[in-house]
Amino acid sequence: MTTRLSLFDSPLFLGFDHFEQTFDRLKKSAGEGYPPYNIEQIGKEGLRITLAVAGFSMDDMEVEIDNNQLTIRGRQPEDTEEDRIYIHRGIAARQFQRSFVLADGIEVVDASLDNGLLHIDMQRIIPESTARQIKIKGKKPVTGSVKKLEAIEGQSTNSKKED
Repeated sequence: MTTRLSLFDSPLFLGFDHFEQTFDRLKKSAGEGYPPYNIEQIGKEGLRITLAVAGFSMDDMEVEIDNNQLTIRGRQPEDTEEDRIYIHRGIAARQFQRSFVLADGIEVVDASLDNGLLHIDMQRIIPESTARQIKIKGKKPVTGSVKKLEAIEGQSTNSKKED
């Protein structure tokens, strides 16, 4: 049995194992080529993903977010017209799944379909600073215990002298 080591196994990266899972998801989705898409910046903190989904209706698609992963799925109903004979069929009518890993602080605010283009609008949420000062506490001396300790130490040195 071989054990897979990664950068995130280092003790310097405690609690970053979710990044490794994110990289694994990115590797899986890298080979996807359909449908084509654009990513653009809209304003200072806005982003938009646009997918070319010609032939798909709103009912044929699903947009989902799970664990910072945005997934868009499309499935067209089966052709019920068996009497159609295509001379050339160049319009893609296949199902698809396209995934995007979202950074922390990115929130999907809207999805709309317009002229065969699915637009997914996102907003970067800048959190308030979580920096805070931690008070350092010292160990308080216990005066009664110190006197008892000195008395015990004095007794042990006196008993050694008697020996």
